[in-house]
Amino acid sequence: MKLALFLLLGVGGAYSLKICSFNIQSFGESKLSKPTVLNIILESITRCDLMLVMEIKDVKGEAFPQLMTYLNSRYRGRKPEYSYVISERLGRKSYKEQYAFIYRQRSVSVKAVYQYPDTQSEDVDAFAREPFAVWFSSPTTEIKDLVIIPIHTAPEAAVKEIDELYDVYHNVSQHWQSQQNFIIMGDFNAACGYVPKREWRNIRLRLDSEFLWLTNDKLDTSVKHSTNCAYDRVVLRGEKMIQAVSADSVEVYDFKQAFGLTETEALAVSDHFPLCFTVNAARRSG
Repeated sequence: MKLALFLLLGVGGAYSLKICSFNIQSFGESKLSKPTVLNIILESITRCDLMLVMEIKDVKGEAFPQLMTYLNSRYRGRKPEYSYVISERLGRKSYKEQYAFIYRQRSVSVKAVYQYPDTQSEDVDAFAREPFAVWFSSPTTEIKDLVIIPIHTAPEAAVKEIDELYDVYHNVSQHWQSQQNFIIMGDFNAACGYVPKREWRNIRLRLDSEFLWLTNDKLDTSVKHSTNCAYDRVVLRGEKMIQAVSADSVEVYDFKQAFGLTETEALAVSDHFPLCFTVNAARRSG
């Protein structure tokens, strides 16, 4: 009986928490209409307890709820296995995207959300897509609570936007003064031609030793064989947060290899692979 209970609690990250980010390139109704693509997206989500989804471009606002319906149809519980929280449509002029977090309800809950205003007097509108911060409760992990600040930078402004995340952190930490555990994650476009090596010395988020870059500059998250770029990143802030995550838990989910796809088939899903890491389970007393 004890073994069965242990196995039940261990499945699906009920103690530890697997967090992922996925830029599902131009996500909308078109990808839902392709069964193979949809299946790979769903499989990518179900590997995680909490997933940040970026580049949602659905003007009608119908595709993402449909994705959640498909996702939860895979489970037979009394309540949906997964829920979500989503930002407003963000962007300049007519081009807009949304951030969303999909989370396993037995592992995580949402305590609060905060849309970064991006109205600093000395630098208004620094971001093409302003971060949408979410405070999560994670009771089965070492940290119990955490704030995730997502970002999908504009490639041509990646250096500036990554640097500005330093100000975002301070703004959010002032907004939620009781919170100490922070994750800044997403598609930083932090590699190759977008962030040349010489530019790292101009990025405060990189220079401040209080921030731990969990992912390194050589971690390839791009689907194309012709590129080897660490576009997607995870940055931690807070002593307990840093202690609760091992660098060994970082994983790029290569769905191309997992499903035996050609590059063309894989690119129909996205030009990014999901990036994942795990927050340690709470230590048992006694």
